[in-house]
Amino acid sequence: MTQANASYHHGDLRAASLRAARELLEEDGSAGLSLRAVARRAGVSATAPYRHFADRDALVSAVAAEGYVELAAHLAAAHPSPRTPEDLAEVAVAYVRFALERPALFRVMFAEPCDPTNEERVAATAAIWEYVRGIVHGVFPGSDPEALSTAVWAIVHGLAFLHLDGKLDTSTPEVVSAQVHAAVQALLTAAPAQPRPESAIAEQVNA
Repeated sequence: MTQANASYHHGDLRAASLRAARELLEEDGSAGLSLRAVARRAGVSATAPYRHFADRDALVSAVAAEGYVELAAHLAAAHPSPRTPEDLAEVAVAYVRFALERPALFRVMFAEPCDPTNEERVAATAAIWEYVRGIVHGVFPGSDPEALSTAVWAIVHGLAFLHLDGKLDTSTPEVVSAQVHAAVQALLTAAPAQPRPESAIAEQVNA
């Protein structure tokens, strides 16, 4: 009996299927991910994974949910309690690094259609959103938390995909960190130009 089959008989088929799906993702990307391929990799019958996943979307949602949990832990490890724009920039760097270290998983999490009714995925996504919202509120307590959280996540998420898609330099981790750090700091600390007093404008016109 294979180890995967042994796990199945001990009630661990779901975990074995998810491990197999993650391995397939890293090797071939999402194109080669199917329940049949997962069954082959896990060493179980072709129908066995259907005991836990109704279809491919359900499997993808479960993989994505694992990714969200791992991403949340990764961000929390980067800075447990961000309170300044500098702290927030560190978290942004960790977000982009996660994407670059786990590209196939990251694309499944954010670019692959997932079942919106999957409770596990919905809960994990909500946890990430609350984490981002909490960070933004801590750094900018007087802001609109919903609007600014959306803006910050969009900026950092965009930076992640710009790096993943080769639009920004990924030659070294140091280069990536510097680019992300500089971009986030520039956006969060930029001050709008102050309007010139009418007297100064009049003086310039009359000069």
